[in-house]
Amino acid sequence: MARGKLRIYLGAAPGVGKTYAMLSEAHRRTERGTDCVVALVEHHHRPRTEVMLHGLEQIPRKELDHRGGVFPEMDVDAVLRRSPAVALVDELAHTNVPGSRNDKRWQDVEELLAAGIDVVSTVNIQHLESLGDVVEAITGVRQRETVPDEVVRRADQIELVDMSPEALRRRMAHGNIYKPDKVDAALSNYFRPGNLTALRELALLWVADRVDAYLTEYRSEHRVSTIWASRERIVVGLTGGPEGRTLIRRAARLAEKGAGGEVLALYISRSDGLSGASPKELALQRTLVEDLGGTFHHVVGDDVPAALLDFARGVNATQIVLGVSRRRTWQNVFGPGVGATVARESGPDLDVHLITHDEVGKGRGLPASRRVRLGRSRVIWGWFVGVLGPVLLTWLLTDAAPRVGLANDMLLFLTLTVAAALLGGLYPALASAVVGSLLLNWYFTPPVHTLTIADPKNIVAIAIFVGVAVSVASVVSLAARRTHQAARLRAESEILSFLAGNVLRGETTLEALLERVRETFAMESVALLERTGDAAPWTCAGSVGPEPAKSPEAADVDVSVGEHMALSLRGRVLPAADRRVLGAFAAQAAVVLDRQRLQSEADRAAELAEGNRIRTALLAAVSHDLRTPLAGIKAAVTSLRSEDVEWSVEDRSELLEAIEEGADRLDHLVGNLLDMSRLQTGTVTPIIRETDLDEVVPMALGGVPEDSVELDIPETLPMVSVDRGLLERAVANVVENAVKYSEPGEPVLVAASALADRVELRIVDRGPGVPDADKDRIFEPFQRYGDSPRGVGVGLGLAVARGFVEAVGGTLHAEDTPGGGLTMVLTVPTAPERGRPRQPDLPAPAVS
Repeated sequence: MARGKLRIYLGAAPGVGKTYAMLSEAHRRTERGTDCVVALVEHHHRPRTEVMLHGLEQIPRKELDHRGGVFPEMDVDAVLRRSPAVALVDELAHTNVPGSRNDKRWQDVEELLAAGIDVVSTVNIQHLESLGDVVEAITGVRQRETVPDEVVRRADQIELVDMSPEALRRRMAHGNIYKPDKVDAALSNYFRPGNLTALRELALLWVADRVDAYLTEYRSEHRVSTIWASRERIVVGLTGGPEGRTLIRRAARLAEKGAGGEVLALYISRSDGLSGASPKELALQRTLVEDLGGTFHHVVGDDVPAALLDFARGVNATQIVLGVSRRRTWQNVFGPGVGATVARESGPDLDVHLITHDEVGKGRGLPASRRVRLGRSRVIWGWFVGVLGPVLLTWLLTDAAPRVGLANDMLLFLTLTVAAALLGGLYPALASAVVGSLLLNWYFTPPVHTLTIADPKNIVAIAIFVGVAVSVASVVSLAARRTHQAARLRAESEILSFLAGNVLRGETTLEALLERVRETFAMESVALLERTGDAAPWTCAGSVGPEPAKSPEAADVDVSVGEHMALSLRGRVLPAADRRVLGAFAAQAAVVLDRQRLQSEADRAAELAEGNRIRTALLAAVSHDLRTPLAGIKAAVTSLRSEDVEWSVEDRSELLEAIEEGADRLDHLVGNLLDMSRLQTGTVTPIIRETDLDEVVPMALGGVPEDSVELDIPETLPMVSVDRGLLERAVANVVENAVKYSEPGEPVLVAASALADRVELRIVDRGPGVPDADKDRIFEPFQRYGDSPRGVGVGLGLAVARGFVEAVGGTLHAEDTPGGGLTMVLTVPTAPERGRPRQPDLPAPAVS
């Protein structure tokens, strides 16, 4: 049976019309004769959406009992039995009621698709799992109902239902989305223009990426090699020189001129050894392009223009940005530069921009290569001058030019030998010397056209010519070899200097260092292996690239670092000349690994030090703060047991009251200590249940005088999802702290209000307040602000309160009270409504 097809209507925010569009599509298919049913659609009492259900077959929902309530959910079995051609399933990210066939609705949809049923569904951009932290940063709302991105990406069709923020807010204000009592809160919180604009941009970019993936897949399947300029992609060709930063910034400006522009910086290194570019400069350029929103790519290719064009066509680029050649004018004799070649071969579908910069005409510098090479084109030109040059010169001297004498002939042939040495090195020069001496003997030394030399002087002249030619070729070749060796050593020293500086400053992670090794030596993968002993198996401490070596024996290149560590590379065999730099990389990798482990040990030591500090503070608290009430209790008990004193009823009552107060204080202090211990050890396990805030807060006020607190808890507040016991303890600690610091006769105000997906409890006092610099410090353990007298606590109340609030998914922070004082703001998440249709188009935590 063929798998069904999935179509998803994606929206940027609740209320944009996803469900309406889905139902409109159902009516169109039904009119065309398609068997289409409504498996589950939530209309949320929106009249226009509810009307769209008329005329469509609806499959009855299954009702499930949960915690005393009845909740309707999609009946998957009924849909499978009905086996329609198309099923409408709303709210793909919905979490099913416990006891359902599957935990999530998207899993129900997967079953329908597997049964060959086409499904049309809806989802909001904020419910995509990968965007949860982004949406929370934008809106302040954490999405609890999410769907994996891969589920949505696998959809056969994704259609964006778009609406401008202003139009959506007008729809909200007219009451077309939520009930009137929720409109003001929604408009002032989640549905602010900035939030809606950011969510809309997220949705547009996500869909654009999906469309781009479809396009790439289509081009690959149909083997389309030409560039389709559906989106501006700009490839920046980098040489590693300082002009690269100018090119990147210019490319970024070009990308900004078109919507969705993308910048890809590309550095191409040859496959014959170390890169001649400055590692420091390349690192700066990598950081710059990433800061500007682009990506950095490193490929290996001996033919730079071809590699650049292949890369550009492979990513469907529309433009290439290159710098004007840094070569000097005389260097153009060896062939056109990269820019000219790329511009000539780019074709009509790829624009090439040549950007001027400060390095134009200053020379390319000396290349650093693995072995002494002059470049393929130069060697070819050297052989051409060394072999064909003497032949052409002979033709000129014998036919096209008058006789100039044997001495001048030799000088001209010697000039060709020197030119061959400069271009191609030693062997073309030697060949030039041999060919030139034979041609001199045959054509210019009497008797001509024979290899016989009649005059002994001519024999000496030709011998001197051969000796001088060989000597000059050797000197020129030696100079070229020394020049290239110096260039290589310069490249090596620059790499090692930059590497050592980064490692010493702690700026390089192990993965970044291994990636640097992979790029420098053009390898496929790099791994740092270690083992505990000679017979122990190898383990991987860090790796980059695909399929890293599991042991040194499986690698193409390995370098030992000590007795039980090795750097293993896969890709190709490196010559011995590269192992010096590779050995330095391996040593630095071991240093970085040791530093990371030392840092981990230092972090653990810091945790132990913090534990010791808390234990020291605890001992101080036990020695004083716990001792004070114990002393009071003991004194009162001793007085009551005294037989030589006759206590009145009032006196006995005061002594018993002192005992009770001391015991209560001890109980409170010990309770906070135990709570702090549970928080420190991570053993607090909240039991989240739905409860009313007006039931919890009054229970938390038992430890303060009745007239010291003024309550303002509306009965219309939504229920909250919290651990009732933990929240009660947290509120009690915060209120007691506020009462303690309030001015006499100034009651503490405890007020609550609903804000989107959370309930906010504000504890307002009119005390001395706390400076901004200390607002976070007062929540640390064993901290007491100002001149708080000893004996009133150990400074754990607020620390315990924040720990408990965060354990139930809330927040606790301090603000200044207008007019003086301190306001503690405690927020907890609301519970989703049960017993009537939910409003899933709202962000999941905001449903109340």
